[in-house]
Amino acid sequence: MSSPASISVALVEDDPAMRNALERVIRAEPSLRFAFGASTAAELLAWFEVHSIDVLLVDLGLPDQPGLEVIRRCRELQPHCATMVLTIFGDEVNMLSAFEAGASGYLLKDGTEADLAAHILSLHAGGSPMSPTIARQLLVRWRGRSPSQPAAAPSSDALSPRETEVLNLIARGFTYAEVATRMDILLSTVQSHVRNIYGKLDVHNKAEALFEARQLGILG
Repeated sequence: MSSPASISVALVEDDPAMRNALERVIRAEPSLRFAFGASTAAELLAWFEVHSIDVLLVDLGLPDQPGLEVIRRCRELQPHCATMVLTIFGDEVNMLSAFEAGASGYLLKDGTEADLAAHILSLHAGGSPMSPTIARQLLVRWRGRSPSQPAAAPSSDALSPRETEVLNLIARGFTYAEVATRMDILLSTVQSHVRNIYGKLDVHNKAEALFEARQLGILG
């Protein structure tokens, strides 16, 4: 029988073999309690709406909805639940998008699951477990920053109040069309603001824009 103080863990993974392997690792650790395993986003979210847990493990490549949407929705439902990605996707865009959506850890399915219990304990204690290649990408990104570019304050090319409002809404998960409706402006105007934001922040996609804006203190 699990201890009342054990850390409850749920996961969503569509590969049955991988899901079973992860479950075995969790059940083998006395301080962890396996609460639920889902194969689809819909199944996990339906369960998540009525059950409170400490840690959620999310695969990004789910069959019905992107794992990123699961992370965003779970963050809304249970802000105190720590979320960690388990995926085959090691590219920078997925990594940054996952962190922006609310994930606090990012592990690749490259054998890291062997140390999964330790990673979950670290996550629950306030850490941010990452596979070495993911940590290296973040390090390379920071080393590539121009020395003259401030890391904690907006530059002279800071976003306008309108651009900041657009970016804040996008960060909250609204589509361009929804941003246009909420701000009572044309969709083409939103797209123009986004282009300006990309230019000022020297980025090429939404994930990079949100990441950079947070580093500069433009977003909270």
